[in-house]
Amino acid sequence: MSSEIEQVMQKVYYEKLYDSWVSNFALNLGNIWKEESGNDLIPKDKAKSSIVIGKGPSIKEHNHLELLANSEFKGNIICCDGALISALKAGITPEKFPDFYVVCIEARQGLKKYFDDDLVKKFGKKIKGIFSVVADPEAIDVARKSGIKIHWMHALFDYEEGKKSFNQISAMMIRAKKHKNGLPGLQTGGNVGTTSWFFGWRVLKSETVALVGINHGWNETDSWEIITSHGFEVEPPEIDHNSPSFNKLFPKIYNPEFDCNCILDPIFLYYSKALKEFISRTPQNITTINATEGGVIFGDRIHCMKFSTFLEKYKF
Repeated sequence: MSSEIEQVMQKVYYEKLYDSWVSNFALNLGNIWKEESGNDLIPKDKAKSSIVIGKGPSIKEHNHLELLANSEFKGNIICCDGALISALKAGITPEKFPDFYVVCIEARQGLKKYFDDDLVKKFGKKIKGIFSVVADPEAIDVARKSGIKIHWMHALFDYEEGKKSFNQISAMMIRAKKHKNGLPGLQTGGNVGTTSWFFGWRVLKSETVALVGINHGWNETDSWEIITSHGFEVEPPEIDHNSPSFNKLFPKIYNPEFDCNCILDPIFLYYSKALKEFISRTPQNITTINATEGGVIFGDRIHCMKFSTFLEKYKF
């Protein structure tokens, strides 16, 4: 990965979140020793195709949830945590799609809202959860009480530092008492969408992984207040909107595959560059299909098509 992306990861994700990672891991460790490894989800039979569902704006613009709910798709459904309730409300449930997963990786507080819903409680026992060892313990507890079976994974971020890295130390602590074969280690690219894509082909062994709702960018109609604050998640920079620096930080990107424009912020710039680089390095037997019908995920090894076309071509 380029030095630019590594610098973003170091500053935004390592320096600001390290204390939360350590604290959350300490609180989660007892349950990690008692519960299942994500490796237990590796299929014993022939692998199926997977659909990753994000919460990007295109999911509503193109009625993707409704299309999927009314389809005959028989493969894996991998919901990003923030998309879970919307998917269930649309009729995408584990009763119709038995191979149903939800992924949660973030350390920040406030994610329990993604699992605190009557529909999650109704279907929880049929949903398989994949949680990072540093994910928010409160969110995991709500998911667990909803009946979701917890499976653990490592979110990789500093493993290249060797034995002194947090990834290495936490892995050794987990193997000391249970999971002698370890937990799956998945690259995240800083977000749950990329992690879910990795989970699809690395753990579930899908040779075809489709993406919907993975925009990694803003629509031209979104307000600059929302764009510059990354959806009100960060403090917006004080910078002249007409300056060259502003255009570098928030570039407008044309997507020729779906004939649309998208605006990036520094965080989405990192997310999109990381995911596209990861896709370009996947084994040749892995096909990534972007059926988001928007956003900025296009380029090398990325096959773009309408979601309706994907559902017609790929049933399993």
